[in-house]
Amino acid sequence: AMIHYKSKTEIELMRQSSLLVSETLALVASHIKPGVTTLALDSIAEQFILDHGATASFKGYHGYPFTCCISVNDAVVHGFPGKQELKDGDIVSVDVGVFKNGFHGDSAYTFAVGETSEALQQLLRVTKESLYKGIEKAIHGNRVGDISWAIQEHTEKKYGYGVVRDLVGHGLGRQLHEEPQVPNYGKRGTGAKLKEGMVIAIEPMINLGTRDVYQDKDGWTIRTADGKPAAHFEHDVAIEKGRPDILSSFAPIEAAEKANANLCSAYYGLENPVL
Repeated sequence: AMIHYKSKTEIELMRQSSLLVSETLALVASHIKPGVTTLALDSIAEQFILDHGATASFKGYHGYPFTCCISVNDAVVHGFPGKQELKDGDIVSVDVGVFKNGFHGDSAYTFAVGETSEALQQLLRVTKESLYKGIEKAIHGNRVGDISWAIQEHTEKKYGYGVVRDLVGHGLGRQLHEEPQVPNYGKRGTGAKLKEGMVIAIEPMINLGTRDVYQDKDGWTIRTADGKPAAHFEHDVAIEKGRPDILSSFAPIEAAEKANANLCSAYYGLENPVL
């Protein structure tokens, strides 16, 4: 299978697409609260993408009918947005892709809704940490297995979480899914060699319990076999010599998440909230 290498100019175009995904996720973050439907979040994201001269990568991809994959609690990935309302204590993964200037951006973030348990807060923290541990290995001269090993080591070996085997990260570019595949488990020193000009989407999908998953009857949603929650974070990374270049950014998402949390706590702290 062929790996498509990108020029510096193409990587800058990809950065624009990836950062638009980050801004889309930040907007979604500002709307996440108990009572909001996942379908409402999907339409907010779609309008924002269209307003910025891009199209949603996922919509129509192999027949997928929505802009975002929104996966709540035991849904790992590829969840359908719907009329289901988010509840206090839920966790919700939002995965978005955009197509702009001939290139895709693809990023995901898992949010806590209201007050979540310590166990879930740890799952989110560790999964996000594992993404960055994988990214550290995403440099010219290393191999895909070095990324895979770093993610597995942090999540499975250290915390006993289930690392999903059935789904993997991937190359990214003019196509949403390109070579090479980037598993979240594996051995150091194995797999495709990482070379300058490659762009990959690294996306740990980590389960609180078993690594086993199944496909829901909708034909898309992947759920944990034991019904326990799962977390999912994803960045787009350009391979360079000496250091990885992260094209997407969690900074606007984390800022929106923090502002939203402060707003909620201020609201719930009022004795006579004005609705």
